[in-house]
Amino acid sequence: MTVVIGTAGHIDHGKTALLRALTGIDADRLPEERRRGMTIDVGYAHLRLPDGADLDFVDVPGHDRLIGNMLVGAGEIDAALLVVAADDGPRAQTLEHLALLDGLEITQAVIALTKVDAVEPGRVTEVEGLIRAMLRGTSLESSPITRVSSIDGRGLAELTAALVDLRDRVLARSDRRAPDDPVRLSIDRSFVIKGRGAVVTGSLRGGRLERGALLRLVPTDRPVRARELQVHGGAVDALEGGGRVAINLAAIEAGDLPRGAILTTDPAVQASAALIAIVRSNPDAAGSGGLEKGATFRLHLGTEQVQATVGRGRADLVSLPDGGVGGQVARLRLARPIAVAAGDRFVLRRGGATGAVIGGEVVDPDPPAGPSRRRVEAGMLAALAATDPLEQARALVALHGLLDPRHLADGLGVDTRAGADVFGAADLGGMLVAAPIAAALDAEAIEAVAARASSVSAAGLSLAELRTRLVRLLRRLATVDERHAGGIVDALLAGLVADGRLERAGDRIHVPGRSAELPAALLAAMDRLERSLAMPAPPSLAEATRTSGCPPDGVRALESAGRIIRLDGDLAYAAATYRELADAALRMARTGALAPAAYRDATGTSRKYVMAILEDLDRRGILRRTPAGHLPGPRASALDGIGRTGR
Repeated sequence: MTVVIGTAGHIDHGKTALLRALTGIDADRLPEERRRGMTIDVGYAHLRLPDGADLDFVDVPGHDRLIGNMLVGAGEIDAALLVVAADDGPRAQTLEHLALLDGLEITQAVIALTKVDAVEPGRVTEVEGLIRAMLRGTSLESSPITRVSSIDGRGLAELTAALVDLRDRVLARSDRRAPDDPVRLSIDRSFVIKGRGAVVTGSLRGGRLERGALLRLVPTDRPVRARELQVHGGAVDALEGGGRVAINLAAIEAGDLPRGAILTTDPAVQASAALIAIVRSNPDAAGSGGLEKGATFRLHLGTEQVQATVGRGRADLVSLPDGGVGGQVARLRLARPIAVAAGDRFVLRRGGATGAVIGGEVVDPDPPAGPSRRRVEAGMLAALAATDPLEQARALVALHGLLDPRHLADGLGVDTRAGADVFGAADLGGMLVAAPIAAALDAEAIEAVAARASSVSAAGLSLAELRTRLVRLLRRLATVDERHAGGIVDALLAGLVADGRLERAGDRIHVPGRSAELPAALLAAMDRLERSLAMPAPPSLAEATRTSGCPPDGVRALESAGRIIRLDGDLAYAAATYRELADAALRMARTGALAPAAYRDATGTSRKYVMAILEDLDRRGILRRTPAGHLPGPRASALDGIGRTGR
């Protein structure tokens, strides 16, 4: 692993000159930088250590107007070299850079006290004391201070030794990566080399990257191939363990590779325009303060920066009772999608000399939306701050209501093979469904079937009707598409039958022991009749009964059980179909007065069916007729109860 060290410090305190003295490389690479004598954009250098290993340096600007560029460099470093000039002492950007490093929780650093050749020894001692006071209470508090001069070379050997020790401390604290671990690179530069195409640079994280590897560009989710790799200007076949790298990419333009985008093989990295994070502000850092609902900040994550706004919802910002000073869990809305993964560190910053600097960590890069968001309570949000990954996993399942197990495995590294109950969930259709939602579905299924026990159709519900009913309930409780909802409900019903809590005969679900209450031939005829009426323009009831062979007592049983809805003497619908048609009418009425012709076109039927349905919905109060058309009625919320019995 090659350790990446980021410089930090006030303008004109000698960061670039110090790197030049150490490495022989001028990190001021732009003509304007050389003309103005200051670093404007991020620059890079490397140092070959006495033991043959390399250190990579990211040189960042110190000017207050270029803090965004400073954070581009600081977002992807392992450690810091904080530079303070002995003549000036700590200044405004020294404090702000320190606050930003503290927010990113950079804990490993060396402090370089530069320009010691320009002042008396007493001043050097005085500034060293000021530095110690400045570091107190921050993540760099215990960092060593080395006195150095880029002019006469004083202290350069000692600084090199301190950097070797810094490298060793970083490696000792780093997680050991396996070669097959996912890789990730946040793009900090992209450009074109004539005859070679697009090139990007950045600090590599993760396992082993080989020439020719296929990577995923996020947030656009586009596959790209690494045609060539270069480290320190020389081509390599592979790079392992991290460090600065340049990648020549095939079949893509440099304009499609913006700063802040990520190249990765990690499935946990995704495009998101919202996230939930734990944030902590340090009152000892310059200009820091807590979050407030609706507040807007600049979010800096990796090499990306984007506007972020704290949510205004009742559970979008929660204080942590035991989270230390400034501990909060917040939902942040981003101005555009960025590449992000759980565990990413970031800082929030307000502009201006006294702007707040708040550090944070992403705990959910894909927060719940729709029905799942509406059921979120403050306690669910606070539970995400758990330090145990298993507890965090339980909190995520509770927050979302249902979750793909791969989300936990990829994002938290949790082993999901232990069983769904470990996460406070049920495994249904390959999804983890939070226990309260699974229990609600269980209860609804049992109640719906039991409600028929006293009717002539005590033999039970059709599987199609019960399935539709449960899918609708599930989609009210959690955000899920139709396909996944159907799979979850199918798995739930199969489990209830396997446990003996329900029984199934053909396509009927019934109370255990009640399947023989009606003759099998009659049940089959009733099922045929129900199916023949399950269309927007069904045949007449008389024709359907003849075709299905269903006798009058079977028709009455279907009506009594709510399985069919009769609109007039010879027009009837299967209940589930009628509810879908009624739901379509109500949706259209909510967007504007509904005209019969528009409803006819939407359903693909004729005026005969349309007028019968609209008149029936008017009678029920679900719609109300006006001169302009049909509008939602006073009992619109009763739509779901049409055809249901025992409710």
